Amino acid sequence: MALAWAAVLSAVLAATTQAANILDKVDFNFHVRPILSDRCFTCHGPDEKARKGKFRLDTAEGAFAVREKSGKTPIVPGKPEQSEVFARVMTTDPDDLMPPPESKLALNAEEKQLIRRWIEQGAEYKSHWAFIPVGDVGVPSIAGDTWSHNPIDKFVLERLRREGLQPAAEASRETLIRRLSFDLTGLPPTLEEIDAFVADPSSRAYERLVDRLLNSPAYGERRANEWLDLARYADTYGYQADVERDMSPWRDWVIRAFNENLSYDQFITWQLAGDLLPNATRDQVLATAFNRLHRMTNEGGSIEEEFRVESVADRVHTMGTAFLGLTLECARCHDHKYDPILQKDYYRLFAFFNNIDESGLYSHFTQAVPTPTLLLYADGADAKHKQLKERVKAREAKLADFEEAARVRFKSWLKSGAASIPEPPPAAAFAFDEATSNSTPNSANAAQPASLQEEPGLVEGKSGKALQFSGDNTVTCKGVAAFTRTTPFTFSLWIKPTQRQERAVILHRSRAWTDSGSRGYELLLENGRPNFGLIHFWPGNALAIRAQTPVPTNEWTHLAVTYDGSSRAGGLRLYANGELLPVEVLRDHLYKDILHRSQWGDFDVGGIELTLAGRFRDSGFKNGLIDELKVFARCLTPFEVKKAAGLSNATPTEADLFACYLQRVDPTYRAALAELRMLRDEESYFVNDVREIMAMREMAERRATYLLKRGAYDAPADRVEPGMPEKIFAMPADLPPNRLGLARWMVDRRNPLAARVVVNRVWRAHLGRGIVATAENLGSQAQLPTHPELLDWLAKTFMESGWDLKALHKLVVMSATYRQSSKPGPELAARDPDNKLLARGPKHRLEAEQIRDQALAVSGLLVREIGGRAVKPYQPAGLWEESGTGKHYAQDKGAKLYRRSLYTFWRRTAPPPTMLTFDAMSREVCTAKRESTTTPLQALVTLNDPQFVEAARVLAERLVRECGDDIDGCITRAFRLTTSRAPQLRELEILRQAYQEQLALFAKDPAATEKCLKVGEAPLDNSLPADRLAATTLLASTLMNLDEFVMKR
Repeated sequence: MALAWAAVLSAVLAATTQAANILDKVDFNFHVRPILSDRCFTCHGPDEKARKGKFRLDTAEGAFAVREKSGKTPIVPGKPEQSEVFARVMTTDPDDLMPPPESKLALNAEEKQLIRRWIEQGAEYKSHWAFIPVGDVGVPSIAGDTWSHNPIDKFVLERLRREGLQPAAEASRETLIRRLSFDLTGLPPTLEEIDAFVADPSSRAYERLVDRLLNSPAYGERRANEWLDLARYADTYGYQADVERDMSPWRDWVIRAFNENLSYDQFITWQLAGDLLPNATRDQVLATAFNRLHRMTNEGGSIEEEFRVESVADRVHTMGTAFLGLTLECARCHDHKYDPILQKDYYRLFAFFNNIDESGLYSHFTQAVPTPTLLLYADGADAKHKQLKERVKAREAKLADFEEAARVRFKSWLKSGAASIPEPPPAAAFAFDEATSNSTPNSANAAQPASLQEEPGLVEGKSGKALQFSGDNTVTCKGVAAFTRTTPFTFSLWIKPTQRQERAVILHRSRAWTDSGSRGYELLLENGRPNFGLIHFWPGNALAIRAQTPVPTNEWTHLAVTYDGSSRAGGLRLYANGELLPVEVLRDHLYKDILHRSQWGDFDVGGIELTLAGRFRDSGFKNGLIDELKVFARCLTPFEVKKAAGLSNATPTEADLFACYLQRVDPTYRAALAELRMLRDEESYFVNDVREIMAMREMAERRATYLLKRGAYDAPADRVEPGMPEKIFAMPADLPPNRLGLARWMVDRRNPLAARVVVNRVWRAHLGRGIVATAENLGSQAQLPTHPELLDWLAKTFMESGWDLKALHKLVVMSATYRQSSKPGPELAARDPDNKLLARGPKHRLEAEQIRDQALAVSGLLVREIGGRAVKPYQPAGLWEESGTGKHYAQDKGAKLYRRSLYTFWRRTAPPPTMLTFDAMSREVCTAKRESTTTPLQALVTLNDPQFVEAARVLAERLVRECGDDIDGCITRAFRLTTSRAPQLRELEILRQAYQEQLALFAKDPAATEKCLKVGEAPLDNSLPADRLAATTLLASTLMNLDEFVMKR
C-alpha cells in the first residue's frame, strides 16, 4: 500500500496525546486528520453549504491558499509561525480562537504540538487511508520466530515485540474447539467431538477440525445470522401496522450461498444486480430481494411517492454500510461533512436503485406481494407453468386458422338472409331513470338492483334521467361484473364531466386507491383522459391504458371499454362516442388474478362490488353525471359498441358482420374461444397459487432521478445520472450505468473499500474487535486501524484468493493469534484492556441467538432442519398487543419451538424479547455492529425464560437417564455439556452440595417439584424420579447461568 505505515504503527494504539512525545515523523492520516475531522471539518470540510468563511481545511489546496481579504495563509508548509491556522489554535483571544470556545472542541497541548510538528515537517496532506487502493504489503520478517502459524502472526508479533510484549500461550484444546464451534457454526461442540479432538495426536488435528466445521451445514446458518443484521431482514414490513411478510426464501438462499462458498464478489453482485446477469438463474434473481428488505407502510394518509423514495434511499444507505463501510446517508440532504461524498454523488448512487416498477406502499386489503416479484415455483412447477402458457399461446395462434375456416360458413350465413346484428344482450343494465328507497333497477336482472349511497341526484340525462354525483356519493351494483383477468367483458356508459379534475373515479371494482394496487379494475378520468386498468398489484402486476386526448366537459360522451381476456394491454380498447381512441400503454404485465382472495384462499371476498363515481381514499366524480350503464360478459366488436350505445344507424359492413358472426354465431369458432378461455383459466388458477417474493427487475425506460433538496421527495432540483463518488473511486467507462455496473465497480480490485470492509468484519467476528473498531464506518470519522498493514495484507490476499470467504475464515482461525489463551496477566489487562495489541485470544459474550441455540443444543431439543418459514417459539403474552400493531402472537407447537434462533419470527416493532435483551437489533435499518451490554435482565432471561427452563429440564432428563445414581458423573457430564470442559474439584464440590440441598427440598415439597417440571411443551418422562429430576433441572439451570455458558473464550 502507498501509505507509509511503518512510520506510524507504534502510534496507532496510543492516544494522540502520547503520539506527540514518541514520534519523529507525524503522519497526516494517523495523527492530524483525526484532529481536523473531529474539530474542524464540520465548518471547514467537504460540505460546501455548511462551510464557513469559504475556507476549506480538508484539502491541501484550501489550506495553502492565501486568503483574499486578510492576505494570510492558513498553513505555510514548514513554517508554523507563519500559519494562520496554527496561530488561531494557539491564541488566548476568545474572539480569534479556533475552534470557538462555545464549540467545546478546543485542542489540548499535545494535539497543538502535533499540529505544529506536522506543519514543521511540511504539512503533507494524504487521502484518507481507506480511500487509497489496496497495494502490495510485505509480510514482516521476524528473527527467531517460532510462534507464527501463518503470515497474520508475523504482523501481530512484530507489533508485540515493538511494544515489549509476548503473545499468550495457546489455549487448551477444550477451549479451542468450543471457540471454533461457536465462531464457525454458532453451536457448541458435542462431548464426542470434544473427546475426539482432545485425543487426536495428529499435527493436523486442529486443521481437520476447522475444515469439518467449515463444511458443516451449520456454518451457513452462522454466517447468515450475521448477514441478516446487515440486510435488515425481518418477517414484517415495519412502521406502525407492521404487517407480516415472508422473505424467508431469500434468507434460505443466503444460507446456501455461504455453505456453497459462493465467492464474495459474486455474493455482492447477485444481491445488487443478479437480475441483470446474462441468462439470470432463479437464485441470482432471488438474491436481489436483498434490495427489497427495507420497511414499507400502508397507513392512512401515507403518500406513495414519499415512501417509494424512502425505499430507494434505504437501499443506498444499506449498500453503503454493508459493502463500503460508509455513512452515505449523511450526504442525502447536503454534502457529507467529513468524507468526499457530494450530495450529487448520493443521488447518482440513488439513480442505480431508482429504476424498478414499484409502489411505496404495500397492500392493506390483500396479501399481494409488492412488485416487482419473483415467482417461486415448487419442484417441477415452473415446467408445468411453461407448458400451460405454451398451450395458451398455441391456441391463440390457432384462432387465426379457425377464423379463416369460418369465412366459408360466414358466406353461407350471409346468403341465408339471417345476417343481422341485434343489440347485444347485457349482463346488467342501469338506465338511472328512477330511484326508490336508495335503489335503482337493473333491467337485465331485476334481482340485482343498484344501491345508492348518500343519494346521488336524479337530473336530466342523455336519455331520460341520469345520476349526478357530489364526489362523495356513489352507486354500488351488487353481484355484478365480478370479472377475472381471463374474462372478456365490456362496459358501456354515458358520462358528462362538469369540470376538469386531475383524477376522477368513474367506475371500479376494488377496495381503495391507496391499497397500493387497488386490486380489481378501474375506469378513471385523469385530466379528462379516460384510463382503464386491470390490477393485481400496482404498478408491476397490472394492465393499464390511457387515452391520448381528453373527453370534453359539459358534454355527454359515450365511453366504452372492451377486454378480450388475454392478460395483455393489447386486449384492452377504449371508445369515445363509438370511435376507437388512440391510447398509450401505461402497464402491460399482468400475471395474477384481479379478484380479491380471503385468508382462506377464496376468491371474490364480500364487500367488493362494482361501484360508480367514488372510492375509499380516492377522488370521486365531482358534480359529474352518469347515464345508461351496461355491462356485457363478452368483448363486444366495434360495431356492437356503437349498437349498445344507440349510436349506429348505418348499415354494418361485411367486416362488422364477420366479427359479430365469429363472436355470436359460428359454433366452431365459439367452441375454440371457449377452449381458449378454459386454457387461460387453467393457467391463471395455477399461477395464482405460486408463491412469490419481492425482487428487482429493471424498467425498460429509466426513471429520471433528481437531486432532492434537503432529501425531500417533492423538492427535485437538477437531474442526475447514475454514477459513483469520483473522489473515492471513479466508475470505469466500460461499466454499464446500472446496478450491474455498480456491483462490478464495487468488486473492482481498484476499489479501496469492499475488501477492507469484509475482512475487517470477519476479523471482528473471530477476534471480538475489528482491526478498525468502527466496523460500520471506514470513512474519515472511523477509528484508526490497529494493524493497518495486516488489514491491507488480508484484503489483498482475500481478493487474490478469488474472494473466497471460507478460505478467509480458515486463514484467521488457523493463526496462532486466534489460538491464544484469552487470560491476560494483570499488567497486560491494565495496559491493553481492549486487546487492541492482540497479545491474548478473544473473549466476549456470545450473541443472543447463540445463547438460546446452545441451550437447545445441550438439552437435545434443537431441531437441525435448515430453512423454511419463520417460527414462533415461546415469548411473554401480550407483547405484540402492547406494541400497538393490533396483532396477536400465535405461538407455534412441537418441533417449531426448537428451531435455531435464525428462524425465529422477527417483528420489527416487537423483536423477540429474549434476543433483544441480549442486544439483538430491531432490523429496521442496516446494522453493521451490535453493541454488547450487561444488564440484570439478561440473567432473568436465562433463569426464567420458558425456553431455558424447559431446556434445563430436558437436559436433566437426559442426565438422569444416562448417569443413573452417579451424582458426580451427572454433574461432570452436565458441566462438560454446558462449558465444554470438566469441572475442577472445588467446582464439583459446590455443585454437589447445591444439588443435594435442592434434592432434599424437592423431596419434601411435591407441589414445588411439579411446578418446576411442568414448564415447557416437551413431554415429561414420568418414569424418572420427580425429586431427582427437579433437582437436576436446577443444576442444569445453574450451569446455564454461568459466565462460561454465555461467553466465548
